[in-house]
Amino acid sequence: MPRRPVLALGLFLLALAGTRAARAGADPALDALQQRIIHVAEQVKPCVVHVEAIAKIDDRRTPVTGSGFIVSPDGLILTNHHVVDRAEKVTVSVPGRKPRYPARIVGMDKQTDLAVLRIEPETPLPAAKLGHADSLQVGQWVLAVGNPYGLDGTVSFGIVSAKGRNLEVDDLLNDFIQTDAMIDVGSSGGPLVDLDGAVVGINSRGQGRGIGFTIPIDTAVEVMRQINEGGVERGWLGITMQALDRDLAGYFGVPDASGVVVNSVAARSPAAQAGLLPGDIVTAFDGQPVEAEKEQDLGAFQRRVARLAPGHHVRIDLLREGRSRHVEAVIAEQPKVEPAEAESGVGFHVQEITESVARDQRLGSRRGALVSFVERGSPANEAGLLPGDVIERIEKAEIPDLAAFRHSMATVESKPVFLITARRGPETKFLLVKQDTAQRVGPPAGAEPPRASQSAPPPPEAPAP
Repeated sequence: MPRRPVLALGLFLLALAGTRAARAGADPALDALQQRIIHVAEQVKPCVVHVEAIAKIDDRRTPVTGSGFIVSPDGLILTNHHVVDRAEKVTVSVPGRKPRYPARIVGMDKQTDLAVLRIEPETPLPAAKLGHADSLQVGQWVLAVGNPYGLDGTVSFGIVSAKGRNLEVDDLLNDFIQTDAMIDVGSSGGPLVDLDGAVVGINSRGQGRGIGFTIPIDTAVEVMRQINEGGVERGWLGITMQALDRDLAGYFGVPDASGVVVNSVAARSPAAQAGLLPGDIVTAFDGQPVEAEKEQDLGAFQRRVARLAPGHHVRIDLLREGRSRHVEAVIAEQPKVEPAEAESGVGFHVQEITESVARDQRLGSRRGALVSFVERGSPANEAGLLPGDVIERIEKAEIPDLAAFRHSMATVESKPVFLITARRGPETKFLLVKQDTAQRVGPPAGAEPPRASQSAPPPPEAPAP
């Protein structure tokens, strides 16, 4: 239901309650509902924190604000990945406590937009009560609590508009709860609670007036558990795919078929070893039918693959050139997708060439270091280096990966001139970098870009299953 009808209904009910109260006392049901909302708001607000981060993107530092909530009295906090992504510094403000606490990033997971923070309070903190999202029903009343536009402790009231929403956002694995309770800038990471005061979701993003999306709390609890145990582990099949709509099914001669169409198969992946080919139509996976008539339906299949443990054997039923067949695959651990990065010290950054980066950039090989940023006016810029170049050598040293890049950059740190050999499309470029060793750009050569400290590395993004 759109926000305006809900708001109008709420105002009408409140007006009606006020009229009745003036005549013969408040309606008991309406008064009980109002008191319940007030009680839940007062119960939850002390658990909701204000998160401030300083994020470094390329050569700029940008302040980012958001919300979070306390999940344990000793200072464990849940928030969104996008609130603290690329953060050099994170601080947390707790209601009723004057000093802002420095926060440590315990771990992050981009594909569910979740992050776990830790602060060190002097005394125990009020922790939120965690519920379950599975029991939520469309039409159920909920409260969203956060800090929109820096306004601490803001409460909005609405309903669950839908469940299981798949957003067409790259690298997201989630089935969002949709709500018309307001989620504005700065509310990200705050809790969505039911009228029992239990957190049922983590607010992730708003999309226009009265349309907000929330991560189910059950997903968040599982990701937090895995982060605390060392990192998120997900299954991987190694295909990209598209939905099988009716027109495509008709063209392939299988108008009654449902499933997904395989677009590509990664080399040496479980799918390749099982014999899957581009053009295959996957109709069932691990004994369950696969249905995806629209692109947004693909998320359900991606999540199904990601939930499987590496080593799990699956049967894949498919159609190939109109004929039914099946193959057996062994699910592998999802390869690292979110690339590590390094700064050069002479005005450019590079990133690791992961499977996902190689696919997105259409690179024929994963060898080298991909230039992701070049600072204007820097020695690298004057040498002619461009974003998208793949560094293959520094002086005479081969650069197969990011570790070799860091080592080689350290060896040329004191040289006034050194040669970079880079691949640019089909061409090889020889670029002479002239540096003033007394006035270097940025951190020491080959340094990893600074981030807020983490006890666990960020888990990988979600590749195609």
